Amino acid sequence: MSLTIHHDSELDCLTVQMGENFDFSVHREFHDACLGEKAVARSYVIDLGEVNSMDSSALGMLLLLREHAGAERAEIRIVNAGADLRGTLRVAGFDKLFVLH
Repeated sequence: MSLTIHHDSELDCLTVQMGENFDFSVHREFHDACLGEKAVARSYVIDLGEVNSMDSSALGMLLLLREHAGAERAEIRIVNAGADLRGTLRVAGFDKLFVLH
């Protein structure tokens, strides 16, 4: 499995720790964990600490998560992104859509 899911039921926060690659190969796992009918949480944390590469499908998955979580009302934090990934997210304008830590 290339991602790890943890749901804190007390805080209703779903944390997704991504593996080395955040790309189309994890689409099904990401969808099932974050976008399925049972996956609606109050907040989300996407941990990119282990991610070495990310492609455009990863950006699309993040946008789908944002819509699923309530768009402007969504509480989604992207954490532990390395400098290159943070740069990619900023160039794509994701620093305006998500909280980047």
